[in-house]
Amino acid sequence: MKPIMLQFDHSGKTPLYIQLYRYLKEEITCGRMEAGEKLPSLRRLSRDLSISITTTEQAYNQLLVEGYITSRPQSGYYVASIVGSGVYSSADPAAAYDFSTYTFPDSSYKYDLSCFDFIKWKKCMSRVLTDYSHMLLFESDPQGEPALRYEISKYVYSSRGVTCRPDQIVVGAGTQQLTTHLCRIMKRMDIGHVATEDPGYLPVQNIFRDHGFAITKIPVADDGIRIEKLPTNIPSAVYVSPSNQFPTGSVMPVGRRYQLLEWARENNSFILEDDYDSELRYFGKPVPALQGLDSGSRVVYLGSFSSTLFPAIKISYMVLPPALTELWQSMKSDYTQTCSKTEQLTLALFMEDGLYYTNIKKLRSLYAQKLQTAQAAFARYGSGFATPTNTSSGINIILKVRTRKDPALLCEAAASIGISVLPAASLTDQDTAALIFYYNQIPLDEMEESIRQMIELWQE
Repeated sequence: MKPIMLQFDHSGKTPLYIQLYRYLKEEITCGRMEAGEKLPSLRRLSRDLSISITTTEQAYNQLLVEGYITSRPQSGYYVASIVGSGVYSSADPAAAYDFSTYTFPDSSYKYDLSCFDFIKWKKCMSRVLTDYSHMLLFESDPQGEPALRYEISKYVYSSRGVTCRPDQIVVGAGTQQLTTHLCRIMKRMDIGHVATEDPGYLPVQNIFRDHGFAITKIPVADDGIRIEKLPTNIPSAVYVSPSNQFPTGSVMPVGRRYQLLEWARENNSFILEDDYDSELRYFGKPVPALQGLDSGSRVVYLGSFSSTLFPAIKISYMVLPPALTELWQSMKSDYTQTCSKTEQLTLALFMEDGLYYTNIKKLRSLYAQKLQTAQAAFARYGSGFATPTNTSSGINIILKVRTRKDPALLCEAAASIGISVLPAASLTDQDTAALIFYYNQIPLDEMEESIRQMIELWQE
């Protein structure tokens, strides 16, 4: 039986029994106390450490409950056998949660705090916590908070031409979660086939695949998805981004939109319109949503706040046509809301006060300047080597780089100086690497120098 050497902190910040519990737990998990080893009796340990028997018993009881020790009648306490023990760090556990040293996978990338006014957001959240705290004692509506759905219905009509009632809107924690709900709805409608854009948003394609849908990848041209290649004579769905296709940035003209609506009507199918980044258009007015042209209730409209607020917010929404709304109402009680109620109510106040619209105007001005600065920098330092395309909207542009280097290596080089670049595999060929360059988070005054350094690294 090894002696227990523990110096207590008597400042009162941490109870003595917790200090003893943590010490013994650390000794056990790190292997310094072996399985089967007998612990000192309550009386002996309390005497050795100059603490009460009650304090010692509280620590032992906590270890018993968690399974770190066992108790044998008329014998005493013993270290339990723990599979996998010894893998824990002996460092102070509090250090792992020290925000001054906290890091995360994207912590090395550049960021621009001027993209969002967190002070105004904090004021709205403070109102929720102060004036509406009673609402936080109940779970959120599986469909989303009514106040937020009302504000969304007003906003999408005025800014995107989307016509809907609040009860047609479903709020969720990101587009991927809403797509999962759509999969369940379409299964009930006996729809088992989905067409997606190629290139397109891969995470959503993976969700359809994982739910057992047959997937057809349809090429994207300068005017959007190739409608003539869509499946016919079978009920299906097509996932499209007609106002700002990812990653090409192509825009579907109004004539093609009506053709797509006609395809849906003739084939008893649905259009899943992802309006990704459509509000962030810097030259001319944003292109109205396809949903506003739909007179046959064939369009599901998907929107998100991640690009227009901040990525960590993870609040998205979809607008269902009447038939799908009825299906959702019949099944929504099977699910709980995964989107923070606090953040939903904060966003509702943020929109009600006009702050969201103000933020959109600010972003359009700021990102337009960043985009023009980026274009000028590529022309100055990368002429004939790195050519930007898709330069009228969104938060990224496509770069065509004349090189035979692996695009992944180019992305790693960019990441080494804090720039986010992703490979666009479907647009890459033998002599050209296609990359998705995210310029939105690079501060305006660092844009030119960042691009110069990145191109130098690529040319080495």
